[in-house]
Amino acid sequence: MTIQPTDYDLGAEFKHVYSGKVRDLYEAPDGRLLFIASDRISAYDWILPSVIPDKGRILTAMSMWWFDRLQGIVPNHVLSTNVPDSVRGRLPVECVARGYLAGSGYTDYLRDQSICGNGLPPGLKDGAKLPKTLFTPATKAAIGDHDENVTFDEVITSIGMEEAQQLKRFTTWIYDVAAEIALERGIILADTKFEFGLGLVGTHKDQIVLADEVLTPDSSRYWPADQWVPGQAQPSYDKQFVRDWLTSPFSGWDKNSGEAPPALPEDVIEKTRERYVAAYEQLTGQKFQ
Repeated sequence: MTIQPTDYDLGAEFKHVYSGKVRDLYEAPDGRLLFIASDRISAYDWILPSVIPDKGRILTAMSMWWFDRLQGIVPNHVLSTNVPDSVRGRLPVECVARGYLAGSGYTDYLRDQSICGNGLPPGLKDGAKLPKTLFTPATKAAIGDHDENVTFDEVITSIGMEEAQQLKRFTTWIYDVAAEIALERGIILADTKFEFGLGLVGTHKDQIVLADEVLTPDSSRYWPADQWVPGQAQPSYDKQFVRDWLTSPFSGWDKNSGEAPPALPEDVIEKTRERYVAAYEQLTGQKFQ
């Protein structure tokens, strides 16, 4: 699947390098990379024909807010909000941390009573708090393909013992810090995924750095803490609202049909935007302008 980037007025000096489901990547004349979060939205491995107004701005503002709070825990790729530095190479692992049972993790639990090789006690409900934070990695699939959950041993085989252990430590550490910050603001961070690369930190080459977006409603599952009830679907601040509409009778779409999903109705677009804005405002305590 070839993704066309959003038409940005960047000038001839910026060269388009790559476009993913949501972000566009450009190279500046000096070799630094510019990451742009678009207003595109994806679900079930499809890029939807609709956009969510201001989504890119919200994701960028939220990522920068989190990067500021994660200083000292793990290096990141950001030079400025104008031109982030590049990472030398992206590690081929989706680093997922789970503090609550939801989504594909709950599906795996029902089948195997484990997630990515992590055994869990019986009788846990959908949305239940897990006994401890789990590192549940997944493959980094190409656009149009499905990410697949893998075990920690498979990550070791893919990238080596030392880097696998660093990814696991960083992932669970960042999640635990962020989950505590979010809960102080009345939000449960149920799970999230991070992307890491190898970059230059000071004078040290090939150091693991946190890259791309971080802890946004696109990469995280956020629930209002005062409405959390295990055993049922949780109200959310993330794009679960879009997924729910797509799989409802109102969309007329079968996610197993192989056909592209339909455009979103205006009310779904607006309510999705409202959820992104609410997540940003409640977490940061700042009004989204």
